[in-house]
Amino acid sequence: MKNKTFYSHGKLLISAEYVVLDGALSLAIPTKYGQYLTIEPIEDPVLHWKSFDEKNSIWYENKFDLKGDTIESLNLNNDISNRLIEILKASKTLNPEFLNTHQGYKVKTHLEFQKNWGLGTSSTLITNIAKWANINPFQLLEKTFGGSGYDIACAQHNKPITYQVADHEKLVKIAEFNPIFKEQLYVVHLNKKQNSRDGIRHYHENKNNAATTINAINKLTLEMISCQKLDHFQDLMTSHENLIAKLTNQTPVKDIYFKDFDGAIKSLGAWGGDFVLVASKHNPIAYFKAKGFNTIMPYTKMAL
Repeated sequence: MKNKTFYSHGKLLISAEYVVLDGALSLAIPTKYGQYLTIEPIEDPVLHWKSFDEKNSIWYENKFDLKGDTIESLNLNNDISNRLIEILKASKTLNPEFLNTHQGYKVKTHLEFQKNWGLGTSSTLITNIAKWANINPFQLLEKTFGGSGYDIACAQHNKPITYQVADHEKLVKIAEFNPIFKEQLYVVHLNKKQNSRDGIRHYHENKNNAATTINAINKLTLEMISCQKLDHFQDLMTSHENLIAKLTNQTPVKDIYFKDFDGAIKSLGAWGGDFVLVASKHNPIAYFKAKGFNTIMPYTKMAL
């Protein structure tokens, strides 16, 4: 058996954060940054796992025993090891032939982005392991992390998409999102990673009258895709923020950190961390750096 390499893209959720869980139409963008998974067969029935960050430094390493039907950690017993065992066992449930041999593997993962960026360390791993195990990545997600699955869809595409869950079906379509003002869009990292599971839990605990909001978000998503004027797009971003703020009883990120900013700012994914989308007539880099937010990228350098 030869070495195998798999690759999946990261993700940005431009619209319908939270409400995508309840069937809203979302606009999602695969990123130019992703994660590799390389598999090298070895004779010993062990899994030697090494995870490398964007600087090619090892951030996680462990060995797992593959004898019999079990997968057991040989070195580290921590949250990462437990989560990895959960993913591998779920993969075996979906494909009993997976890892059902007398050999083992050297496994290496390589991130192209910082782990705290929230671009999909988990979703790219889930998708890559699903490719390796020859199983459905959406089913693997359901058995492990849960969530809407938009990030799994992004991992497998290289163009903007719309994503919607309807009648238990995942509806994925290529979106013609290529605004003429894309050079005036930026993504800014808020210097902290938001746990999406915490965000989802907060949403379910606080949401009210979701059906009305979902209808409004569906219209906003379609308008965002077709919009060709920066001013209009800024208005759409602000309207979206206000709708989600009211639904989830949260404060828009611009009102918290950037009240004096001349432009529109919108959360991307769970509120409170990771990246925000910025639409500005003027280059905003100096503004954000002055406030201590140094990870600023033009949208065109992040999005596929």
